[in-house]
Amino acid sequence: MNSSLLKMSFFALLPFSLFSCKEQSRDESGDNTEKPNVLILFADDLGYTDINCYGGIPNTPNIDSLAHNGIQFTDCYAAAPNCSPSRAGILTGRHPSRTGIYSYIPGGRDHPMHLPDEEVTLAELMKEQGYQTAHFGKWHLGCLEGTSQCEQPQPSDQGFDYSLATENNAEPSHHNPVNFVRNGKALDTLEGYSCQLVVDEAKTWLNNHYKADQPFFMYTCFHEVHKKVASPPELVSKYNEYSKNDAEYYANVENMDRAIGRLINILRRKGELENTLIFFTSDNGSYHQGSQKGLRGYKGEVYDGGIKVPGIVYWPKKIQESRKVEEPVWGPDILPTVCDIVDISLPNRTIDGVSLEPLLNNEDFNREKPMLWYFYRSNPEAAMRIGDYSLMGYTKDSVPRTHYFAQRDMAFIKNSKFKSFELYNLDKDPGQKHDLADTRPEKLDSMKNVFRKTIQDVIEEGPYWEDMPEYDPERARLKWMYERHREN
Repeated sequence: MNSSLLKMSFFALLPFSLFSCKEQSRDESGDNTEKPNVLILFADDLGYTDINCYGGIPNTPNIDSLAHNGIQFTDCYAAAPNCSPSRAGILTGRHPSRTGIYSYIPGGRDHPMHLPDEEVTLAELMKEQGYQTAHFGKWHLGCLEGTSQCEQPQPSDQGFDYSLATENNAEPSHHNPVNFVRNGKALDTLEGYSCQLVVDEAKTWLNNHYKADQPFFMYTCFHEVHKKVASPPELVSKYNEYSKNDAEYYANVENMDRAIGRLINILRRKGELENTLIFFTSDNGSYHQGSQKGLRGYKGEVYDGGIKVPGIVYWPKKIQESRKVEEPVWGPDILPTVCDIVDISLPNRTIDGVSLEPLLNNEDFNREKPMLWYFYRSNPEAAMRIGDYSLMGYTKDSVPRTHYFAQRDMAFIKNSKFKSFELYNLDKDPGQKHDLADTRPEKLDSMKNVFRKTIQDVIEEGPYWEDMPEYDPERARLKWMYERHREN
């Protein structure tokens, strides 16, 4: 039995919805001008239908309670189809390629790609407004001090007062990880499961560092359900009707849900939950078969199965009635939304997300910027969503790509020319099975015009990384070939 689970009380394991979550906030006068706490709960590789309230198999009462007492987005998207770029999109509100995060940052090697210090993160913006800022869990935006000779920006350089982080995944698995770093100091093996250890640290921070007279921003990034998966045996046994791998996966989701329930209950007992704005989502779609249920594609692809994820907003003080919202939203929307709510000016640069405050207030909403994905390793390499329509773009590239981001990939990105396209109506065809490019030429042309302008701007702004690893044919995978190309 996991030692951190043993330490939990019976009540800490119960879904937080069983408790009253309408407790008095710190503002006894009822003044609505008090700035909210902000908590981001970020899962890793969690598929669109991995949560029970999205039709999933795992038992997830705590996350379900967030949805049932808040807003559940039916069409929520990550900023990218894999780890690092999606995290850059969340923290900056920008398309990840603008920040130079083109793919995941490899661990265990000297790789120059990182989130540049020049980028302005949500943590930096909130810290300037008097927020206490803390990061717990997976970082994956550069190397960490304490694990290597590292000259890249640390969480503290990106606005976080406090951090318990891993550079990439929990190693050797979620159980008893050995690679956590606390505020620049590498730690020994931590006993327990990663998601529970992350919440243990959040609890310690709230008890020993947080000052109750200031609001907080907590960026809480779970390693679950990224491989290598490890879950408590008593949870795995609950899913013994499924295959061994499936049972481990479902138990992993449930263990993360338990950890989230613990954190919610900690905030409730401290009187902080009422005025805490909570975002729950995932960094990309899943690698796990069955986690997309009808969506096309998997992690690493820009079809919806690789980028469509759960999305929930919970804020007891402001959101009084639960709702399902069908408007498409994505990870870069979080920064402008929080800035709008907290009354922070946006950074002086292109912000690709938009404020969702009108949706949270059940008001009219109009997205003026397209949602765009560009991932050089996938095929197609790009996708764009406007309203109900999704455009998929191909570059006619058939060159093998190594799994990690190599030097020759940089030139490919900067010179990408899109030559053929697919078009889908996601309202009528969520599985992206029926290409409308031939039958809706006017719609196709209007989407292509917006796409070309947007993708060119994104690619041109992104930095050009030098001194990256050389291409290794032993680690390359052939991109699958497509038979038909549509010229522009």
